[in-house]
Amino acid sequence: MSTHPEPPFPYDGPEALREPVLAALRRVVDPEVAMSIVDVGLVYGVTIADQQARIRLTMTSPACPVADVILDEVEAELDRVLPQGIALDTQLVWEPPWSPERMSERARRFMGW
Repeated sequence: MSTHPEPPFPYDGPEALREPVLAALRRVVDPEVAMSIVDVGLVYGVTIADQQARIRLTMTSPACPVADVILDEVEAELDRVLPQGIALDTQLVWEPPWSPERMSERARRFMGW
């Protein structure tokens, strides 16, 4: 059994990077709700292989006015923790659509849901 916290999204990559990647993504805040993108459920998955880190994200809606800000912050935070030479591929996806069920229990309590 792993001693590292399990991320609330699929993670496929080196065990040594699991915790730093999760911590980096938790530092990115969705400014519309003032909560981590991990708690809001915007991270759909992380795959790190062959010198590439692929991050799949969504937004709460296609009309999200802060999507570019969030994507830039994700890349900046991951650049700080990923080993040099790993390319970053941040993908904005819409399937499956985001729903409040993706939020952490803490986020649902915060939003009063």
